[in-house]
Amino acid sequence: MPVQGQWGSVADFLVDRTGDEPGVWRRIRSKEVLLDDGTVVGASTTYRPGRSAYLYRDLPEEVPVPWELTVLLQDEETGLLAVDKPPFLATMPRGAHVVQSAVVRLRRDLDLPELSPLHRLDRLTSGVLLLAARAEVRSAYQRMVQDGGLSKTYQALAPLRPDLELPLTVCNRLVKRRGSLQTVVEEGAPNAITRVELIEPDELARLGDVVEAPRPRSVGCYRLTPTTGQTHQLRIHLAGLGIPILGDPLYPKVTPVDPRDFTTPLQLLAQEVRFLDPITGVRRVVRSRQALPILGVGY
Repeated sequence: MPVQGQWGSVADFLVDRTGDEPGVWRRIRSKEVLLDDGTVVGASTTYRPGRSAYLYRDLPEEVPVPWELTVLLQDEETGLLAVDKPPFLATMPRGAHVVQSAVVRLRRDLDLPELSPLHRLDRLTSGVLLLAARAEVRSAYQRMVQDGGLSKTYQALAPLRPDLELPLTVCNRLVKRRGSLQTVVEEGAPNAITRVELIEPDELARLGDVVEAPRPRSVGCYRLTPTTGQTHQLRIHLAGLGIPILGDPLYPKVTPVDPRDFTTPLQLLAQEVRFLDPITGVRRVVRSRQALPILGVGY
Protein backbone atom coordinates (compact mmCIF):
# COMPACT_ATOMS: atom_id res chain seq x y z
CA MET A 1 0.00 0.00 0.00
CA PRO A 2 1.80 3.18 -1.18
CA VAL A 3 2.93 5.60 1.52
CA GLN A 4 1.33 8.49 -0.36
CA GLY A 5 -1.97 6.66 -0.84
CA GLN A 6 -5.19 8.56 -0.18
CA TRP A 7 -7.61 5.63 0.15
CA GLY A 8 -9.88 5.60 3.17
CA SER A 9 -9.83 1.85 3.70
CA VAL A 10 -7.90 -1.23 2.68
CA ALA A 11 -10.99 -2.36 0.77
CA ASP A 12 -11.08 0.89 -1.25
CA PHE A 13 -7.40 0.43 -2.13
CA LEU A 14 -7.86 -3.17 -3.25
CA VAL A 15 -10.91 -2.38 -5.36
CA ASP A 16 -9.00 0.46 -7.05
CA ARG A 17 -5.86 -1.63 -7.56
CA THR A 18 -7.50 -4.81 -8.83
CA GLY A 19 -10.56 -3.44 -10.65
CA ASP A 20 -12.50 -6.40 -9.24
CA GLU A 21 -14.95 -4.94 -6.71
CA PRO A 22 -17.17 -8.07 -6.43
CA GLY A 23 -14.09 -10.28 -6.01
CA VAL A 24 -12.55 -8.06 -3.32
CA TRP A 25 -15.74 -7.90 -1.27
CA ARG A 26 -16.30 -11.64 -1.63
CA ARG A 27 -12.85 -12.27 -0.18
CA ILE A 28 -13.34 -9.75 2.63
CA ARG A 29 -16.65 -11.35 3.63
CA SER A 30 -14.92 -14.73 3.62
CA LYS A 31 -12.11 -13.30 5.81
CA GLU A 32 -9.52 -14.22 3.17
CA VAL A 33 -7.78 -10.80 3.03
CA LEU A 34 -4.95 -10.32 5.54
CA LEU A 35 -2.49 -7.61 6.50
CA ASP A 36 1.20 -8.45 6.78
CA ASP A 37 0.87 -8.99 10.56
CA GLY A 38 -1.95 -11.50 10.07
CA THR A 39 -4.80 -9.08 10.86
CA VAL A 40 -7.99 -10.02 9.02
CA VAL A 41 -9.18 -7.14 6.82
CA GLY A 42 -12.79 -6.08 7.37
CA ALA A 43 -15.06 -3.63 5.61
CA SER A 44 -13.93 -0.76 7.87
CA THR A 45 -10.20 -1.58 8.18
CA THR A 46 -8.42 1.73 7.63
CA TYR A 47 -5.82 2.19 4.94
CA ARG A 48 -2.29 1.46 6.22
CA PRO A 49 0.35 3.43 4.24
CA GLY A 50 3.49 1.38 3.65
CA ARG A 51 1.94 -1.87 4.83
CA SER A 52 0.97 -4.90 2.73
CA ALA A 53 -2.35 -6.61 2.12
CA TYR A 54 -2.62 -10.17 0.84
CA LEU A 55 -5.35 -11.84 -1.16
CA TYR A 56 -5.43 -14.75 -3.59
CA ARG A 57 -6.66 -14.08 -7.10
CA ASP A 58 -9.07 -16.42 -8.84
CA LEU A 59 -7.25 -18.99 -10.93
CA PRO A 60 -7.93 -19.00 -14.67
CA GLU A 61 -9.43 -22.12 -16.17
CA GLU A 62 -6.50 -24.21 -17.36
CA VAL A 63 -6.32 -26.82 -20.09
CA PRO A 64 -4.91 -30.06 -18.57
CA VAL A 65 -1.53 -31.07 -19.99
CA PRO A 66 -2.05 -34.68 -21.16
CA TRP A 67 1.26 -36.11 -19.93
CA GLU A 68 2.42 -37.41 -16.57
CA LEU A 69 5.59 -36.52 -14.67
CA THR A 70 7.96 -39.45 -14.18
CA VAL A 71 10.11 -39.57 -11.03
CA LEU A 72 13.72 -40.38 -11.95
CA LEU A 73 15.29 -39.94 -8.52
CA GLN A 74 13.87 -39.38 -5.03
CA ASP A 75 16.47 -39.26 -2.26
CA GLU A 76 14.83 -39.22 1.17
CA GLU A 77 18.14 -38.42 2.89
CA THR A 78 18.96 -35.28 0.94
CA GLY A 79 15.48 -34.26 -0.18
CA LEU A 80 16.63 -34.24 -3.81
CA LEU A 81 14.00 -35.02 -6.43
CA ALA A 82 14.55 -35.45 -10.18
CA VAL A 83 11.66 -35.80 -12.62
CA ASP A 84 11.13 -36.18 -16.35
CA LYS A 85 9.11 -33.12 -17.35
CA PRO A 86 6.83 -33.46 -20.38
CA PRO A 87 6.37 -30.71 -22.96
CA PHE A 88 3.78 -27.95 -22.42
CA LEU A 89 4.05 -28.18 -18.62
CA ALA A 90 5.44 -25.07 -16.89
CA THR A 91 8.12 -25.53 -14.24
CA MET A 92 6.73 -22.95 -11.80
CA PRO A 93 3.20 -21.57 -11.43
CA ARG A 94 3.08 -18.33 -13.38
CA GLY A 95 0.51 -16.36 -15.34
CA ALA A 96 -2.03 -18.65 -16.96
CA HIS A 97 -0.15 -21.81 -15.88
CA VAL A 98 -0.65 -22.49 -12.19
CA VAL A 99 -2.16 -25.91 -11.54
CA GLN A 100 -0.63 -27.08 -14.82
CA SER A 101 2.93 -26.68 -13.57
CA ALA A 102 5.44 -29.28 -12.43
CA VAL A 103 5.81 -27.80 -8.95
CA VAL A 104 2.07 -27.70 -8.15
CA ARG A 105 1.41 -31.14 -9.60
CA LEU A 106 4.29 -32.70 -7.66
CA ARG A 107 3.44 -30.95 -4.41
CA ARG A 108 -0.03 -32.48 -4.61
CA ASP A 109 0.85 -35.90 -6.00
CA LEU A 110 3.83 -36.56 -3.69
CA ASP A 111 2.58 -34.57 -0.66
CA LEU A 112 5.66 -32.32 -0.69
CA PRO A 113 4.41 -28.84 0.29
CA GLU A 114 7.93 -27.33 0.47
CA LEU A 115 8.98 -28.55 -2.98
CA SER A 116 10.78 -25.99 -5.15
CA PRO A 117 12.77 -26.20 -8.40
CA LEU A 118 16.57 -25.88 -8.43
CA HIS A 119 16.67 -24.67 -12.02
CA ARG A 120 14.15 -23.98 -14.77
CA LEU A 121 13.05 -25.64 -17.97
CA ASP A 122 11.01 -23.72 -20.52
CA ARG A 123 7.36 -24.77 -20.57
CA LEU A 124 7.79 -26.30 -24.04
CA THR A 125 11.06 -28.12 -23.22
CA SER A 126 11.00 -31.74 -22.04
CA GLY A 127 13.44 -33.65 -19.85
CA VAL A 128 15.30 -33.72 -16.54
CA LEU A 129 14.23 -31.24 -13.87
CA LEU A 130 15.79 -31.13 -10.37
CA LEU A 131 13.86 -30.01 -7.29
CA ALA A 132 14.41 -29.78 -3.54
CA ALA A 133 11.74 -31.36 -1.37
CA ARG A 134 12.73 -29.66 1.89
CA ALA A 135 13.45 -26.02 2.62
CA GLU A 136 16.54 -26.72 4.74
CA VAL A 137 18.45 -28.37 1.85
CA ARG A 138 17.37 -25.95 -0.86
CA SER A 139 20.11 -23.36 -0.37
CA ALA A 140 22.96 -25.89 -0.73
CA TYR A 141 21.66 -27.11 -4.08
CA GLN A 142 20.83 -23.62 -5.28
CA ARG A 143 24.38 -22.46 -4.54
CA MET A 144 25.68 -25.44 -6.49
CA VAL A 145 23.57 -24.41 -9.50
CA GLN A 146 24.47 -20.72 -9.20
CA ASP A 147 28.18 -21.55 -9.00
CA GLY A 148 28.00 -23.47 -12.29
CA GLY A 149 28.14 -26.92 -10.74
CA LEU A 150 25.21 -28.29 -12.77
CA SER A 151 26.24 -29.56 -16.21
CA LYS A 152 23.41 -30.12 -18.70
CA THR A 153 23.24 -31.85 -22.06
CA TYR A 154 20.32 -31.42 -24.43
CA GLN A 155 19.26 -33.07 -27.66
CA ALA A 156 17.26 -31.37 -30.40
CA LEU A 157 15.82 -32.15 -33.79
CA ALA A 158 16.36 -29.42 -36.37
CA PRO A 159 16.91 -29.11 -40.13
CA LEU A 160 20.21 -30.15 -41.65
CA ARG A 161 22.43 -27.52 -43.23
CA PRO A 162 25.11 -29.19 -45.37
CA ASP A 163 27.13 -25.96 -45.43
CA LEU A 164 27.23 -25.66 -41.63
CA GLU A 165 30.52 -26.92 -40.22
CA LEU A 166 30.01 -28.65 -36.90
CA PRO A 167 30.85 -28.86 -34.07
CA LEU A 168 30.90 -25.16 -33.25
CA THR A 169 30.32 -22.90 -30.27
CA VAL A 170 27.79 -20.06 -30.35
CA CYS A 171 28.73 -17.15 -28.11
CA ASN A 172 26.74 -13.92 -27.96
CA ARG A 173 24.67 -11.62 -25.77
CA LEU A 174 20.99 -12.43 -25.20
CA VAL A 175 18.43 -10.12 -23.64
CA LYS A 176 14.83 -10.99 -22.69
CA ARG A 177 12.76 -7.90 -21.99
CA ARG A 178 9.60 -7.94 -19.94
CA GLY A 179 6.50 -8.00 -22.11
CA SER A 180 8.33 -9.47 -25.10
CA LEU A 181 7.82 -13.09 -26.13
CA GLN A 182 11.22 -13.43 -27.79
CA THR A 183 14.75 -13.17 -26.51
CA VAL A 184 16.94 -11.06 -28.79
CA VAL A 185 20.64 -10.85 -29.63
CA GLU A 186 22.29 -7.55 -28.73
CA GLU A 187 25.74 -6.02 -28.89
CA GLY A 188 27.80 -6.26 -25.74
CA ALA A 189 29.65 -8.69 -23.54
CA PRO A 190 28.62 -12.31 -24.26
CA ASN A 191 26.39 -13.94 -21.67
CA ALA A 192 25.26 -17.04 -23.60
CA ILE A 193 27.48 -19.92 -24.74
CA THR A 194 26.34 -23.17 -26.39
CA ARG A 195 28.36 -25.94 -28.03
CA VAL A 196 26.49 -27.48 -30.97
CA GLU A 197 27.29 -30.94 -32.35
CA LEU A 198 25.54 -33.09 -34.95
CA ILE A 199 24.89 -36.55 -33.55
CA GLU A 200 23.34 -38.11 -36.64
CA PRO A 201 21.16 -37.28 -39.63
CA ASP A 202 17.57 -38.35 -39.12
CA GLU A 203 15.29 -39.10 -42.04
CA LEU A 204 11.95 -37.29 -42.07
CA ALA A 205 10.05 -40.57 -42.32
CA ARG A 206 11.04 -41.42 -38.76
CA LEU A 207 9.38 -38.27 -37.46
CA GLY A 208 5.90 -39.15 -38.58
CA ASP A 209 3.61 -36.20 -37.86
CA VAL A 210 5.91 -34.43 -35.42
CA VAL A 211 6.14 -31.33 -37.61
CA GLU A 212 3.59 -29.72 -39.82
CA ALA A 213 4.04 -28.90 -43.50
CA PRO A 214 6.07 -27.36 -45.01
CA ARG A 215 8.68 -29.86 -43.83
CA PRO A 216 12.42 -29.94 -44.40
CA ARG A 217 13.79 -32.71 -46.59
CA SER A 218 15.72 -34.11 -43.66
CA VAL A 219 16.61 -33.21 -40.12
CA GLY A 220 19.52 -33.77 -37.80
CA CYS A 221 19.73 -34.84 -34.20
CA TYR A 222 21.94 -32.33 -32.40
CA ARG A 223 23.72 -32.42 -29.06
CA LEU A 224 23.63 -29.06 -27.28
CA THR A 225 25.89 -28.29 -24.33
CA PRO A 226 25.23 -24.89 -22.74
CA THR A 227 27.60 -23.36 -20.20
CA THR A 228 25.16 -20.54 -19.43
CA GLY A 229 21.41 -20.51 -18.89
CA GLN A 230 19.76 -17.53 -20.56
CA THR A 231 16.03 -17.64 -21.36
CA HIS A 232 15.39 -19.50 -24.64
CA GLN A 233 19.16 -19.75 -25.18
CA LEU A 234 19.22 -23.03 -27.11
CA ARG A 235 16.20 -22.13 -29.22
CA ILE A 236 17.55 -18.76 -30.33
CA HIS A 237 21.08 -20.12 -30.89
CA LEU A 238 19.88 -22.80 -33.29
CA ALA A 239 17.49 -20.43 -35.02
CA GLY A 240 20.40 -18.03 -35.45
CA LEU A 241 22.34 -20.78 -37.23
CA GLY A 242 19.46 -21.23 -39.67
CA ILE A 243 18.37 -24.52 -38.09
CA PRO A 244 15.41 -23.69 -35.81
CA ILE A 245 14.30 -26.51 -33.54
CA LEU A 246 11.29 -28.39 -34.91
CA GLY A 247 8.01 -27.44 -33.28
CA ASP A 248 9.23 -24.05 -32.04
CA PRO A 249 6.41 -21.44 -32.15
CA LEU A 250 8.70 -18.52 -31.19
CA TYR A 251 11.87 -18.77 -33.28
CA PRO A 252 12.62 -17.57 -35.83
CA LYS A 253 9.11 -16.04 -35.89
CA VAL A 254 6.17 -16.02 -33.50
CA THR A 255 3.38 -18.42 -34.53
CA PRO A 256 0.04 -18.32 -32.67
CA VAL A 257 -0.79 -21.64 -30.97
CA ASP A 258 -4.15 -22.75 -29.60
CA PRO A 259 -3.64 -23.52 -25.86
CA ARG A 260 -5.52 -26.80 -26.40
CA ASP A 261 -3.13 -27.89 -29.15
CA PHE A 262 -0.63 -30.50 -27.94
CA THR A 263 -0.01 -32.01 -31.37
CA THR A 264 3.36 -30.38 -32.11
CA PRO A 265 5.78 -30.53 -29.17
CA LEU A 266 9.05 -28.65 -29.26
CA GLN A 267 11.72 -31.20 -30.20
CA LEU A 268 14.10 -30.15 -27.41
CA LEU A 269 15.01 -32.59 -24.64
CA ALA A 270 17.05 -31.97 -21.48
CA GLN A 271 18.65 -35.36 -21.85
CA GLU A 272 21.12 -35.46 -18.95
CA VAL A 273 22.34 -33.50 -15.91
CA ARG A 274 25.60 -34.09 -14.02
CA PHE A 275 26.71 -32.62 -10.68
CA LEU A 276 28.58 -33.22 -7.46
CA ASP A 277 25.96 -33.51 -4.73
CA PRO A 278 26.82 -30.74 -2.23
CA ILE A 279 25.29 -32.67 0.67
CA THR A 280 26.58 -36.22 0.13
CA GLY A 281 29.66 -35.51 -1.99
CA VAL A 282 28.49 -38.17 -4.47
CA ARG A 283 28.76 -37.44 -8.18
CA ARG A 284 25.33 -37.85 -9.73
CA VAL A 285 24.21 -38.38 -13.31
CA VAL A 286 20.48 -38.24 -14.07
CA ARG A 287 19.20 -39.13 -17.55
CA SER A 288 15.81 -38.65 -19.12
CA ARG A 289 13.81 -41.71 -20.14
CA GLN A 290 12.29 -39.77 -23.02
CA ALA A 291 13.69 -39.88 -26.53
CA LEU A 292 13.34 -37.78 -29.64
CA PRO A 293 11.10 -37.40 -31.47
CA ILE A 294 8.61 -36.39 -28.78
CA LEU A 295 5.20 -37.29 -30.13
CA GLY A 296 2.21 -35.01 -29.75
CA VAL A 297 -1.30 -35.72 -28.55
CA GLY A 298 -4.37 -34.92 -30.64
CA TYR A 299 -7.20 -32.71 -29.45
